Amino acid sequence: MSHPVWDELLGQPEAIEQLQRAVADKPDSVHHAWLFTGPAGSGRSNLAKSFAAALQCAEDGCGQCQQCRLVQADAHPDVSMLVTDRVVISIEEVRDLVSRSSMSTTVGDYRVIIIEDADRMAERTSNVLLKALEEPAEKVVWILCAPSVSDLLPTIRSRTRNVNLRLPSIDEVATLLVQRDGVAMDLARKSALLAQNHVGMARRLALSSDARARRSETLRVLMSISNLSSAMVAAEKLLGVAKRDAEASSAEKDAQEKDSLLRAYGVAADEKLPPNLRAQFKELEENQKRRATRALRDGIDRIFTDAESIYRDLMALQLAAEVELVNTEIEADLSQRANGTSVEQTIAILDAINQARQRLASNVRDLLVLEALCTNFIYRGNVAA
Repeated sequence: MSHPVWDELLGQPEAIEQLQRAVADKPDSVHHAWLFTGPAGSGRSNLAKSFAAALQCAEDGCGQCQQCRLVQADAHPDVSMLVTDRVVISIEEVRDLVSRSSMSTTVGDYRVIIIEDADRMAERTSNVLLKALEEPAEKVVWILCAPSVSDLLPTIRSRTRNVNLRLPSIDEVATLLVQRDGVAMDLARKSALLAQNHVGMARRLALSSDARARRSETLRVLMSISNLSSAMVAAEKLLGVAKRDAEASSAEKDAQEKDSLLRAYGVAADEKLPPNLRAQFKELEENQKRRATRALRDGIDRIFTDAESIYRDLMALQLAAEVELVNTEIEADLSQRANGTSVEQTIAILDAINQARQRLASNVRDLLVLEALCTNFIYRGNVAA
């Protein structure tokens, strides 16, 4: 039977079934450490939170009780989630989690600890976690999230149970937007296509005309680069787009999280906050501040995704492939460019976008990463630089 906490997890029937079986047979089938792997946008952290809620819920994830609501609002006292704003997860952050794992539960049945981007742990940091996994405390569940199993040390992998996720299809994402958010199917499908299957990004594009305008601006800037000078100007403009996108995304998510926490404790939006809850809301505000830095990186990554969509469209035209184009609004410009460039040049640009991602992950300054990337986008009529 499907439970509400799983309802918005798209295209993951095998993963959900595996976790539902574990929850239904708790505590016998609840392994002490899990590794959720899958590409960006597949919903690793959302699945981790749903699993945590189901473990704490008396009805295996009803989605309505206070246990479920507190987990979904990132406010459950027995569920800790590490979402770092750093390039590398620090050893101090992991030591803090290990310390928390030794504490007794307060209101839930399990102490659940979730580490997003567990692949950001250096070997020394991973070894601190390894000790906790080798000698698991009773009723403690670790959930690690990473792109693939190969991103973690073999010693960590061997002590976890892997759950692999895939990207949902365009149609699956569109159907969710229609059913959950009441978006018209045409807009839902277009948003899913523009977001390249990423659920969160698709939802923002479907619900926000400002988000769609920022994406259109990104396309205009990328297509306007014709020399080195315009490449430098474009880099500054794109960084500005990313900053505005990050601010809008953070503001929306911050408001949603505060509203969820208020509802979890049964407090009306216009009601004065009870003194005994101030600590929980203070912690929420601190977490949101730490997330702001990461939001900018996510905004820049969305620009990379938009750039990739342009050059994948370009390659499709160059190869005369019968595939659906993402950026139909600039199809005429793309067709003209396809006639003056080669597939090899397009592949080289896609490689440059991938290299830009790696540089950003290595903590190279945002503007420098964008400037270096934009020089690869220079296009002079029928000759690409």
